[in-house]
Amino acid sequence: MKLKAKRMNVIKTAAFALLLLALSACNPAPKYARPPVQTPVAFKETPPEFKEGSGWKLAQPNDDKIRSKWWELYNDPQLNKLEDQVQISNQTIAASEASFRAARALVIPVRSALMPTLTVAPSFTNSRFSSTAKRAVVQGNSTSTTSTTTGSGGTTTTAGGSSNAGTVNNWSFPIDLSYTLDLWHRIRNAVAVNAFQAQVSAADVATALLTVHAEVATDYFQIRALDAQRALLEETVANYRQSLRLTTTLFNTGIDSEEEVAQAQTQLDTAIAQLTELGVARATYEHAIATLTGKPAATFSLEPARFLPAPPAIPVAIPSALLERRPDIAAAERQVAAANAEIGVVRAAYYPNLTLSATGGFQTSTFAQWFNWPSRFWSLGPTLSQTVFDAGVRRAQNEQAQALYDQAVANYRQSVLGAFQAVEDQLSSLRILSQELGEERTAVESANRSLDLSMTRFRAGVDSYLNVISAQNTVLTNRVSELQIQLRQMTSSVALVMALGGGWDASGLPQMKDLTSKQAQSPTLPPAVQQPIAAPNPPALNANRAE
Repeated sequence: MKLKAKRMNVIKTAAFALLLLALSACNPAPKYARPPVQTPVAFKETPPEFKEGSGWKLAQPNDDKIRSKWWELYNDPQLNKLEDQVQISNQTIAASEASFRAARALVIPVRSALMPTLTVAPSFTNSRFSSTAKRAVVQGNSTSTTSTTTGSGGTTTTAGGSSNAGTVNNWSFPIDLSYTLDLWHRIRNAVAVNAFQAQVSAADVATALLTVHAEVATDYFQIRALDAQRALLEETVANYRQSLRLTTTLFNTGIDSEEEVAQAQTQLDTAIAQLTELGVARATYEHAIATLTGKPAATFSLEPARFLPAPPAIPVAIPSALLERRPDIAAAERQVAAANAEIGVVRAAYYPNLTLSATGGFQTSTFAQWFNWPSRFWSLGPTLSQTVFDAGVRRAQNEQAQALYDQAVANYRQSVLGAFQAVEDQLSSLRILSQELGEERTAVESANRSLDLSMTRFRAGVDSYLNVISAQNTVLTNRVSELQIQLRQMTSSVALVMALGGGWDASGLPQMKDLTSKQAQSPTLPPAVQQPIAAPNPPALNANRAE
């Protein structure tokens, strides 16, 4: 009979363990998959019959990957030097990386709920009880000279026979152990939510890096274009001075009028003022680069140099690859995964919680007997709790979680559409600008021929100097327009690199296991100012559950 009873106990224990195991496998969160988006087969601006224009060409089909240091495509050592300083000193990047570490650290408190909680609270109290409360105490324990209360916070003993007056010492050493079984994946889904949010934050680091690098390149090309425009205006001022001298000479010989001399002087003064005005814009862009590279504006200067407008051949992969190469898209997708896991957290509230708790320790009124075996106390047992009525709170929370998931999906799809639009915008800009540059160069040649004819007729006394002024202004306007088109080509190529993700790739990102493991939570993580933090991407999205 005893053997049979033992077998029955073993069977009951095994059945209970299997039941707990089965319950622990129940995850009320929906199965997660990346939301489907409409992806074109190819970008409209890169058809096979595309004809490249002046100053730009498409990359070969096999060059479908941008390097991580994409600014090296421009073959400018000064630009490379500035870009390398971004990750070292830029405070926006440092702040983004610190935000990622803070978000990653939030995973620990949630993950700790998967383990038992053990607390120890030794204490000593010296108490005096009111003698006027004697009757109530005696009625509560009429046959005992000691009233003892044991709870999760320890044990309190009141001694004194039929009277509770006087003082009482209480030496207590309670140990509480509590463990809530994660039967419905409430805790694990909460861990997933925080881990996904950490991935979002890390993706933001990559986006911030890409944005700052692009701003540095754009501002740098703006400065170089201003240097070229300054050289153009200096050449123009020299030509205007020569024209003024010629007009003055002709006036002194009685050929030209004083009005023509005044016109030549006005034209020269206007060009000098335009030359001075360039200094304002150049200083502004120079200060912007100083801030982006983490330097005070007063200590940074960039020497003038030639502007070499040569947009590189930028690899443009198929549109579907864009989903894996844009950190902002990865961040939006991780928000969807977090919202999906949050649904599981909310749904778990419909099910009961099972908590295993135990309390034990030593308690006595005498220090010498504090840790004697007879001074021990203990209590243990499971607690099953279930909310029976909450006036619709859980239903409302579930509806809210579902709505937030739908919002995250819409934001993700909008991010994808915006990414496709950005690539198409910059591709079309480069295509049109390359054509426009060729046309503008033709206009510059025509303007130069017109100027030569005007000067010849003016020197021959056929035309007035007003025609020369008009021709010179036309030449200057067209040359400045040509320079601006070249600048727009360079800035559009930078914008295209940014739209394509700037060499960022999802394959090298931290996975969920890296964010939730103890090793990944080391507080000595190198900051982004020393070692760039790659934005995390989810594990394979064909996983069955977001956990």
